[in-house]
Amino acid sequence: MRCFFFIFEVHANAQQMFRPLLLSLITFLYCFTVQAQQPKKPTSSELYEAIEKLNFLGSVLYIAAHPDDENTRLISHMSNAVKARTAYLSLTRGDGGQNLIGPELRELLGVIRTQELVAARKIDGGEQFFTRANDFGYSKHPDETLAIWNKDEVLSDVVWAIRKFQPDVIINRFDHRSPGSTHGHHTSSAMLSFEAFDAAADPTKYPEQLKHVKVWQTKREFFNPSWWFYGSQEKFDAADKTNFYELEVGNFYPALGLSNSEIAALSRSAHQSQGFGNTGTRGSETEYLELIKGDSTTDHTNIFEGIDTSWNRVKGGKAVGQILKSVQEQYDFNNPSASIPKLVEAYKLIQTLEDQHWKIVKSEAIKEVIAGCAGLYLEAAAASNTATPNSVVDLSLEAINRSPQHITLKSVDLTNGTTIQKLTELKNNASLRFTTEMSIPAKTSYSTPYWLDTKGSLGMYNVKDQQRIGLPETPRNIIATFNVTINGQIIPFARPVIYKTNDPVKGEVYKPFEIVPKVSASITEPVIIFADDQQKDIQVIVKAHRDHLEGFVQLAHPKGWNVYPEKQKITLSRKGEESTLVFSVIPPKNQSEGLLSPMVHIGNEVFTKHLTAIDYDHIPYQLVLEPSESKVVRLDIVKKGENIGYIEGAGDVVPESLRQIGYNVVLIKPEDITVDKLKRFDAIVVGIRAYNTLDILKFKQDQLFEFVKQGGNLIVQYNTSRGLVTEDLAPYPLTLSRDRVTDENSDVKFLNPEHELLNSPNKITQKDFEGWTQERGLYFPDQWSKEFTPLLSMHDKGETPKEGSLLVARYGKGHYIYTGLSFFREFPEGVAGSFRLFANMLSIGKEKIIANQPLKQ
Repeated sequence: MRCFFFIFEVHANAQQMFRPLLLSLITFLYCFTVQAQQPKKPTSSELYEAIEKLNFLGSVLYIAAHPDDENTRLISHMSNAVKARTAYLSLTRGDGGQNLIGPELRELLGVIRTQELVAARKIDGGEQFFTRANDFGYSKHPDETLAIWNKDEVLSDVVWAIRKFQPDVIINRFDHRSPGSTHGHHTSSAMLSFEAFDAAADPTKYPEQLKHVKVWQTKREFFNPSWWFYGSQEKFDAADKTNFYELEVGNFYPALGLSNSEIAALSRSAHQSQGFGNTGTRGSETEYLELIKGDSTTDHTNIFEGIDTSWNRVKGGKAVGQILKSVQEQYDFNNPSASIPKLVEAYKLIQTLEDQHWKIVKSEAIKEVIAGCAGLYLEAAAASNTATPNSVVDLSLEAINRSPQHITLKSVDLTNGTTIQKLTELKNNASLRFTTEMSIPAKTSYSTPYWLDTKGSLGMYNVKDQQRIGLPETPRNIIATFNVTINGQIIPFARPVIYKTNDPVKGEVYKPFEIVPKVSASITEPVIIFADDQQKDIQVIVKAHRDHLEGFVQLAHPKGWNVYPEKQKITLSRKGEESTLVFSVIPPKNQSEGLLSPMVHIGNEVFTKHLTAIDYDHIPYQLVLEPSESKVVRLDIVKKGENIGYIEGAGDVVPESLRQIGYNVVLIKPEDITVDKLKRFDAIVVGIRAYNTLDILKFKQDQLFEFVKQGGNLIVQYNTSRGLVTEDLAPYPLTLSRDRVTDENSDVKFLNPEHELLNSPNKITQKDFEGWTQERGLYFPDQWSKEFTPLLSMHDKGETPKEGSLLVARYGKGHYIYTGLSFFREFPEGVAGSFRLFANMLSIGKEKIIANQPLKQ
């Protein structure tokens, strides 16, 4: 059964939709994701669509910078209407953005957005690839982007993707001719694509790749413009479109009951972490493509003109095409299995092709069509969702043929080299079930995102295995291959071992089968702040991933810090058992920082990593193995005030961070905001983008301003300039802009060095702006009334000073503060100066000092 909720597509750079719309997608997303993690069971109509695709030998590669940049309407059209093999190459995994659905940021957010892209492609029919580029946040110019990314490595990855995928046509989302006019990542993606078009065909470029692939010359390259790139619909309508191709993409697919735009919107709505739920549209839609490389055609509605997309393009392929054409013409929607004999005949011929690219691509595709036509269900399920190297796991295997075709299960090959001989006929609708044990080889690698295996840099992930570069996920390394005989032909069907269970609410739930270490350890807090020199008890959680483990745990620590006891014994009897150990960590007298890392000794092995589970309904369950370390920071900090109310926005860790430096922080639901309920607080902090995502706040501004008037401090963190729920963001006129400072090391000038906020209770100096990460800040105000005092000035190279990053205004007895500084990024990284500055913001105008240090003058 399919469930759909129709949503509307907007351009990737257009304003994000409101959170209420995101919540309304739950119906669709639940219905989709219940199916998404299960084996695909195609309908008769879907099988016919797959047969049509078998007969089209043409490819399109769409290229952009981030998850959400892709034009899902165009990808869906190419895949579902044109029948072309279509893929999206996203240069990054979106690691530098925000997360609307949970606390995961950076690498973990990249894992989520990777899976969201994979889910999107399952909806629109495309494939998904990446480069090693790390999304380090907003960049204003491709020069900055390519300096941080390592241009040569990312270019080599784009060339690799082209050579491996062999596209006839490349389509860029962005314009390579517009550096400095938009996000530097965006323009860089187009510039690299433009250069890679020729480089992929040049054997002197990245010759080491030619051990695995051959050079490839793409036929044409396009830029996919829209009115947005021109600033208005009027300007776009007036533009010279001599080199433009116009594609009608408003197709309606009767077999699916959906328009192309509805499918595209469903695909786009897979980006839950970004809140990109869209409403589907119906009717005629036009996409434009501007030819920027390659030969033009006479028909500007056909980007494949002059390219042989039939089986005739492959030596020996004509006979395959003739067979598949007859399969398509004679297809019986009520009896798909009648097509199996000819499909098997075509499969046999494909195995004889010299062209390895199309042989591999079409072999995998036709095998799944054969399985679908036979209702052939093949599954290997483990008794647990995890196992360790050098262990044994119980497997339950199932094979069933739900067709009248004569099919025999010859054998099953397991990854460890074991072969289970069966030679059993799979009779129509008679399930064959059996069990076995499988040993996991001692050298089996752990199941974790491959790009996180080795520490990378700010701009690049470190991946040495050429064959893995570009893959969306780590290939599953525990496989059961069912060798099936159909019409005398042995066909291998590889199925990754999975784990499934029954959930009382969701029913049958699938999880990946993961290989994990014997034991993992984690410290409960990724960043631990010491506001004074008093010791803190730190919890280390050790978890067993197999039975009968004994050993001891130590805590590696920075020089000048002390840990007691030096080591502690552990005994874990059963898999899944946890032990919580408490170490006392004593900081130095003066400001200092470093890393704590648990070291679990089991026999002669030392384990230093922890497992993070990412568990959301819209993507498969993920286990991420990372180095187990927590940053410890001894701050030189003084505070005033004590009770802080926090209104959560789009998700950040500011409340937890403020608690670590000694504040009593209470989360406030927007609907509970009243003047009386706010009286207990010294300050109210509004989370990032709250005025973009919480519609109710427009009705609560008077109460918040009254709180300030009566002596409280109100701190509002950054909001985007578009989509504000109220124009009255502050008690005085204040206008947000798109101004931002992306260089985290940019110089900071104090505009009012004698101001209380920069001097009390902590003296803020240039040192407090050292070690910032990703950026200084974003969406600064560019206009404000005379009541506001700007405190800081900063700017990126070659730009004018930006003075709106931190504004303070007296209102009644209290203070209103607006800041675009990226505290939400700095706190999780333990940046000392960000804590000291925020403490001053909270403390302004307060009397009570809550610290064990004297107030600095």
